[in-house]
Amino acid sequence: MTTVKQTRERSQAELATDRKIRRIFRGHILLVEDDTSLAKLEATILATQGYVITQVESGEMALDSLHETIPDLVLLDLELPGAVSGWDVLKALRAYAGTSATPVLLTSAESGTQKHLRNRGETRSTLDHLPKPYPIQTLLKRIERMLDMTP
Repeated sequence: MTTVKQTRERSQAELATDRKIRRIFRGHILLVEDDTSLAKLEATILATQGYVITQVESGEMALDSLHETIPDLVLLDLELPGAVSGWDVLKALRAYAGTSATPVLLTSAESGTQKHLRNRGETRSTLDHLPKPYPIQTLLKRIERMLDMTP
């Protein structure tokens, strides 16, 4: 006969296992950042939090990556080197039906980014901006919020 205490202990063990499984895979993030030290730091921290990271350093590489896999969220630096800027990557993401609703967290040191975003008509669940420099804890909270709000 199972006692209440045994049932409670088993339920707590099942909850702990569920939490571990959720931590194992929390989502796939495409990290687009040309600053290699920042990208490495972010990728390492995000991976320890249970995210699978695809890291690229240019807009061209981001577009190539999107042809292979559709991420759960894109962490996108707007100030990228090369012919394809962060804004170009965002435009391509929104033009393709498979990624049109993918949450995008933009990062930049540009001061006019917030104003530009307000004019786009997207909700903060699908498009948000984090001005550089930012605390890592703020980055983690924004990513978690955006993924939680995504259907």
